[in-house]
Amino acid sequence: MNEKSYGITNRGKVRAENQDSFVIEYIESRECLAAVVCDGMGGENAGSIASTLASKIFISYFVDRIMASRAKNPDMKRHMLNACRKANDIVYSYSCFSANYSGMGTTLVAAAIMGNNAVIANVGDSRAYLITRKKITQITKDHSYVQTLIDKGILTKEQAHRHPKKNTITRALGVDETVECDIFLCKLAKGERLLLCTDGLTNLVTDEEILKTAQAHKSPEELCRKLIDQAMEAGATDNVTAVVLTR
Repeated sequence: MNEKSYGITNRGKVRAENQDSFVIEYIESRECLAAVVCDGMGGENAGSIASTLASKIFISYFVDRIMASRAKNPDMKRHMLNACRKANDIVYSYSCFSANYSGMGTTLVAAAIMGNNAVIANVGDSRAYLITRKKITQITKDHSYVQTLIDKGILTKEQAHRHPKKNTITRALGVDETVECDIFLCKLAKGERLLLCTDGLTNLVTDEEILKTAQAHKSPEELCRKLIDQAMEAGATDNVTAVVLTR
């Protein structure tokens, strides 16, 4: 972490262990800031293994490819897609190794900033947001049961937030031999921020509350700490993770 990035993960008030994980890496030679957040699932400690494996494999592969590239502007989108595939391969192989880890998986949301360009990858329902001075925009789209109902016009976003199956995801990394990873591209102006977070935050803190907090707390560390505090004050029924990257 440097002055332009910060991350925190917390077990919360209910769960026995923390199955969230995150990694932040600054590639100095490329002036590239990259981060990944994962929210694991699976019995025993399988979820924490899946999220830890995925986050470490993803970021190490991505950083290696960026540093090895001879191009002036490395193809961040391609390297991010391949990093996602690599992480899926490792987690899936691990799940096949033992019956204890069968069916384990993890969400994954990642971002990389180089200059004013940002690339975001997503599998599952962990999210990436773009935060400007006056606006917050959800970049990623949840791979979840309730999002499917929203897309079909069956539920509103407000109804989905209260739905009993709001935490049921339709896509996860490591569950199958292959996985489809969504990629998003966006431009960042100086001072604009990306927030990567697990559903432990977004289930309890609204987008509007996140924006208000971001407007009051400019540094990545202050913002992350305050968001975690808000989730804790709301009951923190799940593990909660927040990572902020600033242009």
